[in-house]
Amino acid sequence: MGLLQKIEKSLARVVDPEMGMDVMRMRLVRDLKVDQHGDVELTFRPSSVLCPLGFQLGINIKEAVLDVPGVKSVQIHVDGFIHGEQLKKILEEMD
Repeated sequence: MGLLQKIEKSLARVVDPEMGMDVMRMRLVRDLKVDQHGDVELTFRPSSVLCPLGFQLGINIKEAVLDVPGVKSVQIHVDGFIHGEQLKKILEEMD
């Protein structure tokens, strides 16, 4: 199993408690890219602009990716969320 598949499997364990579905099936994670060095880039788009769980889901997504052996860094772009800039700062501080 390649690194991309391991990351997708880890992300499939991040569940939106309101919907009872994982972020991959809900398509909240998009444009997932992994380079040969283990640097990961993705876009997180919460289910709504005012998603009450946007911060927690963003943090959970980053933790799930970082937990995968072989991942060196994670850059998350936040799209379609009213507090996107705040969340992006929080996620950057997690490095």
